[in-house]
Amino acid sequence: MAAKKPCLSCLDTIKPVRDALEVINGKWKLPIIISVATGNERFTDIQESIPGITPKVLAKELKELEQHQLIRRVVVDDYPVKILYKPESYSDTLTPVINALKNWGLNHRQKIFEKG
Repeated sequence: MAAKKPCLSCLDTIKPVRDALEVINGKWKLPIIISVATGNERFTDIQESIPGITPKVLAKELKELEQHQLIRRVVVDDYPVKILYKPESYSDTLTPVINALKNWGLNHRQKIFEKG
């Protein structure tokens, strides 16, 4: 019996979705992007805006988001030195994705709790 060939149209969707999830997947990445995009620039402000995130995890996730060019770390040479985090313009491309997830989440929550 011949091996089944994968559905090419499925793979055309699955591969880019997997690539996207590789960047934004996890519990903290989207909340960090949202926090920075809404004006939280300092590490402590970002941490305080996301309940439950630890400093160690926040530092790791910020580095990864910086590597993916979604967030920029800015060092302000002042006394004391300030470290700020700014959204890169590229992060704006996630706005429709975040809005779609927000709307889906609101609708899903309503659907689930209406059944109760």
